[in-house]
Amino acid sequence: MKTIDSLLEAAVLAQASDIHLTVGISPIFRVGGSLQGTRYPKLAAKDTEFMVREITTQEQQDKLQALGEIDFAYSIAGLSRFRVNVFKQRGSLAVAIRVVSEQVPTLEQLGHPEVLKTLARKPRGLVLAAGPTGSGKSTTLAAMLDLINTERACHIITLEDPIEYLHNHKKSIINQRQIHVDTRSFVSALRAALREDPDVILVGELRDAETIGTALTAAETGHLVLATLHTGDAAQSIDRIIDVFPPYQQQQIRIQLSLTLQGIVAQQLVPNRDAAGRTAAMEVLVATPAVRNIIREGKTHQLISVIQTGAKSGMQAMDMSLRDLYRKGIVTYEEALARAIDQETFIRLANG
Repeated sequence: MKTIDSLLEAAVLAQASDIHLTVGISPIFRVGGSLQGTRYPKLAAKDTEFMVREITTQEQQDKLQALGEIDFAYSIAGLSRFRVNVFKQRGSLAVAIRVVSEQVPTLEQLGHPEVLKTLARKPRGLVLAAGPTGSGKSTTLAAMLDLINTERACHIITLEDPIEYLHNHKKSIINQRQIHVDTRSFVSALRAALREDPDVILVGELRDAETIGTALTAAETGHLVLATLHTGDAAQSIDRIIDVFPPYQQQQIRIQLSLTLQGIVAQQLVPNRDAAGRTAAMEVLVATPAVRNIIREGKTHQLISVIQTGAKSGMQAMDMSLRDLYRKGIVTYEEALARAIDQETFIRLANG
């Protein structure tokens, strides 16, 4: 067994979501959202270098030397998959590792609202998962893809950096492409995907105007496009997409987005009351005619009131989601309050 494998096995047994390896301290696990020390010896530079060599190819090592950081996926059969980032710091190597389950979770297992099934069943359009790094966006989209794969005979193409969950072919054909391994970039892979007879396209991240523009075109031309954004809520997600483009293009993009958007799921992970894992609190925007008009007119500040009153359409405000998690006894009042968008609103909802 590789040296790093026993460490990763211990992390999985401890229900850690992340592992940090840095010279001068013992390996650190993130459990239930909090960093926790371990009883392993402090790491020397030779230790991190040795562990990195164990799990990288010569090509990856050359890339690390040239660029100073690399991303890749690593698997231990029967245990888990891992998303690995290796980077240089103060002349030595450090490693950040995210634990990714070997099994793709279902939307039910994640406890996500039923409206996500409705969004996954859309034949075309754009569905966005928003949230900070480590908020579970990729897991949510993987679960939505699994639902499509289970229910529909279609061609799914995923563009990921790196590939996290490995999907088996069920009713669908799934081709998973890793950026810098199977293709040069998100935008080149997305352009190619449009010539590969896809029904559903997953874009790991909408990073720039070119990728966003191509994704909108894909959604506009009859494909279902699932993608992630590093934004905090639905309004920020729409503003980010618009603001990436020069002013003379923004009205055209507003119109495209208003026509293609199906929904936005913005989430954050909250530590569970029992300290075993974390649960997603979720804002859900569904693209109703009123929402489409707001996007077209550039009045995104009005979206929060539409979300708050849109429960019949499947919409859900973040503070309402936090309230529900607290009332079900899943998270503590303090943790929910700390993550509320409007603390006064949350207090009123929680005590109402």
